[in-house]
Amino acid sequence: MSTVSGDKQAVVSPAFTEARWLLPSAVLKDLDPDAERPGRRPRRTARDWVVDFCCFAVAVFIGIVGAESVSDNPHVSQTVAELDQLIGAVACAAVWLRRRWPLGLAVATVPVGVFSDTAGGACMIALFTLAVHRPFRYVAWVGGASIALTPLGFWLRPDPDLPYLAEVLIGVLMTAVVIAWGMVVRSKRQLMLSLRDRARRAETEARLRAEQAQRLAREAIAREMHDVLAHRLTLLSVHAGALEFRPDAPRAEVVRAAGVIRESAHEALQDLREIIGVLRAGDDHDAGRPQPTLVALDALVAESREAGMKVTLASRVTDPAAVPASVGRTAYRIAQEGLTNARKHAPGTEVTVTVEGAPGDGLTVTVRNPAPDGEVTPVPGSGQGLIGLTERATLAGGRLEHGPATAGGFEVRAWLPWG
Repeated sequence: MSTVSGDKQAVVSPAFTEARWLLPSAVLKDLDPDAERPGRRPRRTARDWVVDFCCFAVAVFIGIVGAESVSDNPHVSQTVAELDQLIGAVACAAVWLRRRWPLGLAVATVPVGVFSDTAGGACMIALFTLAVHRPFRYVAWVGGASIALTPLGFWLRPDPDLPYLAEVLIGVLMTAVVIAWGMVVRSKRQLMLSLRDRARRAETEARLRAEQAQRLAREAIAREMHDVLAHRLTLLSVHAGALEFRPDAPRAEVVRAAGVIRESAHEALQDLREIIGVLRAGDDHDAGRPQPTLVALDALVAESREAGMKVTLASRVTDPAAVPASVGRTAYRIAQEGLTNARKHAPGTEVTVTVEGAPGDGLTVTVRNPAPDGEVTPVPGSGQGLIGLTERATLAGGRLEHGPATAGGFEVRAWLPWG
């Protein structure tokens, strides 16, 4: 069954809806509170009608046997026998009221069972119904009263064929069996309802986990902010360092480096606005300025080359513009982060960026660089960008793997769906 408990609304599975007629109306009301109007007694299901008719038939059959027994009993007069049969007939008819007033019917049948053998079946069914529909404290009082009055009933109308103690023992055992049977049925229904409540709690917890996962994804994007901006900031660092260590550089190179610094700072601010916009909106939409996609990959590689990197781009996508914007944007960010990491952790090496794929096969982005020559100074906070890229690729429906390459060095490989 499928339920939602936050606003007390119940969503019932199709299988449950189709099997409603197989369930008791009392259970159905608890499982599906919206099925009945508030304050109204639940309607009998098909199963209820069958069970009620069977209970009535059993009460009538036991009543007929009891009527014959009373008529043949020499200790009972004809007038008492007729009165016994009349009371039994009324008790059998009252069985149809057992669902509406289980406690009242059970209390009423306690004295009836003392003075009427014909009503014995109806009394047992009323006691069984009480054990099914009411808590044990009611069953204990009514059942205890019925057992306490059992000796009185057999004393008033002793059976000529059985000893008095045997009659009392059989009557007490039958009453105890009926009560125990009813309590077993009630416990099974309570188990079903507890499983329903457990399913509701499980689905509520699943929804909370999903919301928590969304929050974690946003936090991952926020952590990724550092590494997204790192690409621009490393360019700023490279060109600012060149100006610092070569103050006598030609004016043209100084102007070009200053232009790159200005452009990188501008792009860094734009990337910062983009990520903050994603966090505010709650999803990665295309609002705001146009986001870089696969078409802008050539410009990214050219920008890295201007910063002094050795980059080889192998694009095997016939029409990059045909790649969906969300997929192309993710692919661009993966390539950008790969180049940034190579610039920080493997300076001076030649980086290879490979993009290939087709509609239906997906888009594969690979950034590979060899191991650097000599020792490289560790960069604080390394690894957070790859974690953010993994989250981004997963949210896009793809996957990302990173680690040492087979031929040495380091490799970042991502697959993104392109349907």
